[in-house]
Amino acid sequence: MTIRLILCVFTGIFLLAVPAFAEPVSDTNMEILKEKLKADKKLLIASNMELADAEAKQFWPMYEDYQKDLEGINKQLAQTIKEYADAFNKGTISNDTAKKLLNEALTVEEQEVKLKRANAEKLGKVLPANKVARYIQLETKIRSLIKFEMAQQIPLVY
Repeated sequence: MTIRLILCVFTGIFLLAVPAFAEPVSDTNMEILKEKLKADKKLLIASNMELADAEAKQFWPMYEDYQKDLEGINKQLAQTIKEYADAFNKGTISNDTAKKLLNEALTVEEQEVKLKRANAEKLGKVLPANKVARYIQLETKIRSLIKFEMAQQIPLVY
């Protein structure tokens, strides 16, 4: 999978995560885009994991569970970003609001790390450590690109 395709996938995922700063998209188009992005991500993971058949049988259900859990974290992140966008669009953000939003953002990050650690432990029971590390690297790279895009698009608090 080319770097350009990967960046397109991640930019699309980013647009899903930052609804308050993105162009409005119809619900139907959003669902189609989400499904396409999920499939592209899965293809990216599959092409890099080099799983034997027995490993794949155990890996993919765990992958799907992780993605479902990650979707919950993404929803929390999107909600926090929406709250920030709403506050930002009203003008100067109060200290109380800034503190609340900061705590929410840090909680999301903590949950993501806990989820990643728990997933790595589960995968470590069915895959060799080098494949677990590779998968975690792939997930981390994907999330890092998404976060980079968000950092560029979300204005600083004032």
